[in-house]
Amino acid sequence: MTLSSGPYLALKTGSGDRQLSLVGGNYWTVGRGDDNNFVLPDRWISRNHAMLQGTDNDRFYLIDLGSRNGTFVNGRRVSVPVILHDGDLLTFGQTELRFFSPVDLSPAADAAISNARRREATATAMLHLRQLISVVVVDIRDFTVMTRQTDEKIHSEAIGTWFRRAGEIIGQYGSWIDKYIGDAVMAVWIHGPEGADDASIVQILRAVSTLSAMTGQLHQQFPLPFPLRIGAGINTGYAMVGNTGSSDRPDYTALGDTVNAAFRLESSTKHLGLDIAMGETTYKYLQNIAAPKAGALKVGSGDLAEGGDRYFKRFTVEMKGYEGPITTRAGTFTDLDRFLAEAL
Repeated sequence: MTLSSGPYLALKTGSGDRQLSLVGGNYWTVGRGDDNNFVLPDRWISRNHAMLQGTDNDRFYLIDLGSRNGTFVNGRRVSVPVILHDGDLLTFGQTELRFFSPVDLSPAADAAISNARRREATATAMLHLRQLISVVVVDIRDFTVMTRQTDEKIHSEAIGTWFRRAGEIIGQYGSWIDKYIGDAVMAVWIHGPEGADDASIVQILRAVSTLSAMTGQLHQQFPLPFPLRIGAGINTGYAMVGNTGSSDRPDYTALGDTVNAAFRLESSTKHLGLDIAMGETTYKYLQNIAAPKAGALKVGSGDLAEGGDRYFKRFTVEMKGYEGPITTRAGTFTDLDRFLAEAL
């Protein structure tokens, strides 16, 4: 068996250990279906069972995707993304794999790996560009309360299903899930040099609306103690965006204040008692979409409505890491659905 120069999964087979490399990408899916990166012919494994996601700081997360028989790390069932450590035992159905993240094989190998990483870092740096993006962060509400009131198997399957469907919905509306974090996901839409067009902003809003509807229906499939809800933060701005994957499997990620602010905006919805908060730049694009139709509408005293003002209210919030208060526009998912129905 050839030793890997990077992180890998070790699968025991009749002819010895087989290495499944975790190099050259940001995520790898595991399941019985042929569309997975790692196909495991185990009838106890779901078609799309789990996912491993690598991060910029060389950490690896394991995410269950709603598998019927569960995903386990060292015998403990996974319900939210968990960080893997060198030597962890992963169990999918009746198949066991060992996660390895080797450090130093030999001075010569270490030098070769260091050189390769320097070349890779240079190539990646060349691919990083400053681009206008929109970031969406979605978080499950009352997650801790639900875990205390739900059987572990049901809870794990329900949340795993939520992660899988969230990924499908984000993909349906033209993006991908950049990060799975605890009970939250982050998605990124990259806009062209001419800016964010109306169609892309509408795609983002429809994605968030669909995510909300999907979440609210999960209790019809699983015996949950109450219907699940989500909160969402949307922010548009410039960030460094780059390809951190291989040429045949590119994976893009975004870094910078635009991303951080999206997380803070999502958190602000809890303090505001609302469902969705957006940055001022996102809101300006939304206003431009709504303005032509809103100009023909009368509101209350007879004044003309101004774009999205009829749907989302202005708030000033304190956000962790920011020196002064930040202006946001926030509302409920009912307000969002009304905007999509009336203003488009």
